[in-house]
Amino acid sequence: MKTLSSSLIAVVTATLVALPSFAQTSETSPSPTPSPTITLSPSGLTSPSMALSPGVTSSPGTSQATAAGQPNEAEMMKQMMELSKLNENHKLLKDLAGTWSYNVTMWMAPNAPPTKSSGTAVTKPIMEGRFSVTDVSGHMKMPGPDGKPKDFTFKGMGMDGYDNVKKKFVGSWGDNMGTGIMLSEGDYDSATKTFTYHSEYEAIPGMKTKIRETVKIADKDHHTFEWYEDRGGQEVKTMEINYTRKK
Repeated sequence: MKTLSSSLIAVVTATLVALPSFAQTSETSPSPTPSPTITLSPSGLTSPSMALSPGVTSSPGTSQATAAGQPNEAEMMKQMMELSKLNENHKLLKDLAGTWSYNVTMWMAPNAPPTKSSGTAVTKPIMEGRFSVTDVSGHMKMPGPDGKPKDFTFKGMGMDGYDNVKKKFVGSWGDNMGTGIMLSEGDYDSATKTFTYHSEYEAIPGMKTKIRETVKIADKDHHTFEWYEDRGGQEVKTMEINYTRKK
């Protein structure tokens, strides 16, 4: 969902970074190494060119010269532009756009009764559908300083997309119960209409927990999120969220 100009800038920048550079000394080369520059035309950015210093001449194919085994500049640009295109995977995420009411059930301890809360999630596609951003707001009970339950307003934000390079669905999540950002990668099973993500969560330094998340699509107005934690080698379901589209 990047705008055209942003995409071009990103592609050009990535191309410049990827271009091989070679260290030269005064003994092996009497002329300074040409440095890449970006040329501006009336229609916007063009492909990078080599700024030649006095004494350095160019010849046909100079800008295409690359190290052995590396794609040339034109091939890299073509591949990057192809990888920036949207496909059916991005549409799957776009179909989840909208305003949703949700109900959460959490199992904090094996023998403790589950806790329940509710709230609203608003999901919007951004950058022409390349990504989706979700803002979550809810109310729940949390232990206060004295250990007694207190009203707590929950705020969270997620960003999801499909990475054409990794061929994976990717996501990030942050909320007002921590300062970290959790990253996840996953796949989609069309037979069960289920997204499955894997990630790792570190709530306390040194205590990392492997996480599996699933999002099962019931229909266009309902889906269910489930959260599983690896506890001592055993996977335990600790959270379920049921979403219903608001109309």
